Amino acid sequence: MLIHPKLTEADTTAIHASMDRGWMLEPDAKDMLARQGFDLPQRLNTDSPEAAAGFMASLSGPVVAKAVSPRILHKTEHNAVVVGIDNPRDLEQEMTRLLSLDGCGSVLVEEMVGGVEVFVGAKNDAQFGPVVILGVGGTAVEIYNDTAIRMAPVSPGDVQSMVDSLTGAPLLTGFRGGAGVDMDTLATLVVRFSHLAMALEPRFQSIDLNPVMCSPERCVVADARIMLATVAQDGTIGG
Repeated sequence: MLIHPKLTEADTTAIHASMDRGWMLEPDAKDMLARQGFDLPQRLNTDSPEAAAGFMASLSGPVVAKAVSPRILHKTEHNAVVVGIDNPRDLEQEMTRLLSLDGCGSVLVEEMVGGVEVFVGAKNDAQFGPVVILGVGGTAVEIYNDTAIRMAPVSPGDVQSMVDSLTGAPLLTGFRGGAGVDMDTLATLVVRFSHLAMALEPRFQSIDLNPVMCSPERCVVADARIMLATVAQDGTIGG
């Protein structure tokens, strides 16, 4: 299993193609994460309701639909994410609506994955280089601000100490009889992520994997946002 990822040619091509925009479209970001060994939901990026319906039929549960647009970075602010779609009629209606949003050329349709919402992020600090952030995830991450920070790369022991420092640690380790998450799987993900952040330096400003859906079996990256570093006129890459 690859714990210390190296960028592939496809990765660097996708990054450079996204530089002018300043961030990677979610399908591109997730394709890169998949190549680097992260667990991703089953997904289909399409503009065809028929293809989306066929994809949903191949799954055992509901799907999520997300607009893919170079003009929509924060999807929830534009009502560009729909969860819990469980029938072809609703899927077609939502796809039609999403495709009408500003700049939307396709819709990312994904299986819904359950678990505890975890935030895994990185920032490229001007003084210290890449730092890794771990915390309770979901839409309330900025409200609770329950996070731990370490310099990249991290070790499994670092990940355990980060979890232990969180106020919400019982959500991960098991709360009121809950099974908790697979800590070895979570540690592997965060360690791999920290090395990916090192490999991406100095190409990125920040990376948010939020949420990562963690269960006793898996830790699945349900959403990913990669903000890229700026490119100066002389061709150098900076923050």
